[in-house]
Amino acid sequence: MRSTKARLALLAGLVSTALLSSGCLGLGTAGGFVATGKLAGPLEDVKSMDGASVAVGSKNFSENIILGKMAIILMQSDGANVKDLTNIPGSAAARQAMLTNQIDAQWEYTGTGWITYLGHDKPIKDEEKQYTAVRDEDQKKNQLDWLPPAPMNNTYAFATTQAGKKKFGNITKFSQIATLPVSERTFCVESELLNRPDGMPGLLKTYGIPLGDPNGVPRRNLQTYQTGAVYAATARGECNFGEVFTTDGRIVSLNLNVLEDDKKFFPNYNVSLVLRDETAKKYPQIADLIEPVAKKLTNEVLLKLNAKVDVDGEEPADVAYDWLKQNGFVTDK
Repeated sequence: MRSTKARLALLAGLVSTALLSSGCLGLGTAGGFVATGKLAGPLEDVKSMDGASVAVGSKNFSENIILGKMAIILMQSDGANVKDLTNIPGSAAARQAMLTNQIDAQWEYTGTGWITYLGHDKPIKDEEKQYTAVRDEDQKKNQLDWLPPAPMNNTYAFATTQAGKKKFGNITKFSQIATLPVSERTFCVESELLNRPDGMPGLLKTYGIPLGDPNGVPRRNLQTYQTGAVYAATARGECNFGEVFTTDGRIVSLNLNVLEDDKKFFPNYNVSLVLRDETAKKYPQIADLIEPVAKKLTNEVLLKLNAKVDVDGEEPADVAYDWLKQNGFVTDK
């Protein structure tokens, strides 16, 4: 996922990876029934994958599972025999599963690929250039093929309530916070984002309201919470601006307004289906199945889909199938 989130997931997955590498742990799976439909619309004429055998993985958070289920549904509906290995515990274990040929396809994020997997310190601000750099280097080093990314970008951002937006003159950009009185520049954040130089300190410096500066953002203006608690605290008005992840369903359920990171401080995390090179060459139909679907995966779409799982309690496989059906990619058999 995102740079720091990816690093945390990397650490959380080290034990799983070690066990996975030693053969002591099988890959986790989301399990359950995944529907098979009939390809429709722009996918109707895609060459059949009859006889193909593909293992599809995902990480263990709702968005990645939903996307993994979409890939499974599309391939199954094209005749492939698909092994469902979604819900792998941690970024490190999921990555290791690809590198050791245990899974053939998995959705990944460009920022994670560039910073966490390929080890670069600085993100590339331009989305297309970031994708191209990740695609080329991962192919050269690891023979992994990144398909063209979706427009969705699941990165860090800050949000305010409807009342806050109105109070501050329909604020839409983070840079506008600098025009507010110092007393109104209050933030709810995770402690981890607060303490990283490439987190809150770097963000506020970039926007000309340095952390700890009495004319910028005094430290008393910041409150720290666990990740989930930030959303609730922001909605309750305990601060004017709360840290969010841009495709989190709680943004919808709590009716929050996300501010544009107009100076592009945070890395890009566009999502792309990644295939083992052997799989991509053997089954070029996968790219044909995924490309028109990926083009429709915007932040607005993922916000709604994530909310169906995280807020409404629906099953990821059902959410994935319903969306593919509603958008004319599959029909019921």
